[in-house]
Order: sequence, then structure tokens, then C-alpha cells
Amino acid sequence: MRILIDGTPLLLRSGGVKNYLYYWLLHLKKLAGPRSIRIFPFINEFGDLQHERSTLGPVPTCARLLFLHFANVRGNPVLNLFGRRIELFHASNIQARNLPTNTRLSATLYDMTCWLMPETHLPANVRATTEFGEILARRLDGFIAISENTRIDAVRLLGLRPERICVIYPGVAEGFFCVTPETAAEVRRRYGLARSYVLFVGVIEPRKNLDVLLDAYGGLPASVREEFQLVIAGLLGWARASTFERLRGPPCGVRYLGYVPETDLPGLTAGAALFAYPSLYEGFGLPVAQAMAAGVPVITSNVSSLPEIAGDAALLVDPRSAAEARAALARALQSPELRARLGDNGRRRAQHYRWELCAARSLEFFRELTAL
Repeated sequence: MRILIDGTPLLLRSGGVKNYLYYWLLHLKKLAGPRSIRIFPFINEFGDLQHERSTLGPVPTCARLLFLHFANVRGNPVLNLFGRRIELFHASNIQARNLPTNTRLSATLYDMTCWLMPETHLPANVRATTEFGEILARRLDGFIAISENTRIDAVRLLGLRPERICVIYPGVAEGFFCVTPETAAEVRRRYGLARSYVLFVGVIEPRKNLDVLLDAYGGLPASVREEFQLVIAGLLGWARASTFERLRGPPCGVRYLGYVPETDLPGLTAGAALFAYPSLYEGFGLPVAQAMAAGVPVITSNVSSLPEIAGDAALLVDPRSAAEARAALARALQSPELRARLGDNGRRRAQHYRWELCAARSLEFFRELTAL
């Protein structure tokens, strides 16, 4: 079996898709071998996961992005040269536009927010994603959806046949499962987090709904806010100017850490008393799964894939209701017993989100697709 997977997000500034690809490709190559799994464009090895920059050095990155630009010239059939030597090309995102026409094709479906909530994305991204989605719907032989909710939305919005879509949950990096109290304490010390805290992790963009979380936290009794601060970690994306202003001068009790390196996230997550993630829509919700793996209780939204992923490990709230989010925060923060129960449930449920399982099921999907 010879599979070529588009790995161009590894070369770009990216969040969740880059995280997914990085660990997925590492485990696919480990399980199937480097001869079976190749990465486009010419990515044979890659370094540590860094969301703000490429996983390769500057010169190798520029060379590969130049080749990608050349391959994306309208009508350029250069990817057919790859297609002759492989059994399947897997599209990971919208970067590789001229897909090969002489091999089987598949793709990963992450979420459908550009169709459902275009106002939460940059217009150029919405346009490119929806146009590429139409191409995928016409030409591809099979899809991996990262949740059942994503599969249902893709069937409804793209008109895909359900039997063409295989649901395979992503994994959580091993560091979240085995983080020690000592590591958590060291990360807390390094970031100056002396008090207990509620944690949010994610790119600062409209879909993550950070303003509702800030409003909910601000409405808590003063005694609760004095005991628990709100800590926000994540890249500045394309959020509203008013959200940026709230983070530049956060109210009392709120800390904005900015981008936190991947190596620090397990300790930062495990050190939290509670993880809060009131997103308006998620294809999977990786930060929620990471918190569950670390045994941290979760408050998240009752929409999209989040109830599917969190199950009994979270309190679910209407993400558009600051009052409901505030009530859930107060309930969890004032009940150590509830937090302990949710944390235990999360550890058990997170065992379903292992990269070894994801890679094994993905290889089975590829074998079935190439055998058709």
C-alpha cells in the first residue's frame, strides 16, 4: 500500500489541523512504515510541533511552499506524476488545489463551520474552503470524519453519501495522559499561577466564544473569583476588536498567557481546577479531550460534536447563554466532589482518543478504499 498524504499545514502557522496532522502522520508512519506513508510536498522528516511556525527549517519550508504554489497553478497536472506511483492521495486541507486525476482520492473532514457559521471565519477562508468542498464532493472516493456530528453535517451540507464517510476519532498526545503533579506544579510556577484557576485553551477567534466565558466568569461571586482565576491560553487569531481589547487589559482575576508551547500544555492543563470551553461549534474539540485525558473536569457546549466527545465527563451549557455558563462555573467550582467525578469520568472516556487507535483505523480505511 502506497499512500501520499498532503502535509502542507505542517509548514504553516496553524492550530487544530496542524496538531491533528502532526500526531496522525507520526503514528501512521510508525505503524505502516515510511514506504507506505509518504507526505506531500516532500516532507520526509519533521521536527517538534510548533503552531506559530513550520516544523521544518526556513529554507526547506520555502522550497516546499514554492513547489506547492507551482502545483496550484490552474490546470497544472504535476500531481499526476505522484499519482502514477501511489494507490491513494489523501487531501488534508485546502492547500493542495489541483488533485491528481490518476489515483484514488480521500480527505479528512474536520468541521463544517464555513458552511454553517461563515461569519466566524475570514471571507477568503470561507470562499476557498467551500469551493474546495464542492470539488471534494464530486471527485473523492472516501472521507474520514473526525466525529459523527461532522459526518452528519457533511452528508446534509455537501450531499455526500453516508457510506463514503468513515468516522475515526483523533487522538490526544501521550503527554496529557501521563502528566505528573510535579510537572503541573513546575508549569504553574513558570507562568506565575499561584492561585487555582479555570483554564481555556484555543485560538482566539469568534467561534471559540470567549466573550461569553469572560462575561460568565465576571458574573461569579467575588469570593469565587478571589479563589479561582481565569487563565486563557492561545494564539491571537481573527477575533473581534472588542475581544482583543478585553485580553489586552483583562479584568481582575483574568490572565491571558498568549501562545503556550505544546510542551507546556499538558502541565498547564493538568494544573487547572476546571477546563471551560463554550465553543459555538467544533468538529471534535481537541482541547476538551486533552483536559479529559489529564483528569480535569470540563464545562463545554451542548452543541455540535462536544456532547458526543465529552459524554459524562462535562457539564454541558448553552454557549450563547452567559447566565447558564456562569451557573455551571459556580456549581463546579464550589463542589470538589463534582469536579472529582467529572475528572474520573474524563480519564476513562479519553481512552477512546488514542493516536494508536486512530492510526490503526485509518490504515484499515485506506486498505478498504484502495481495494475497491
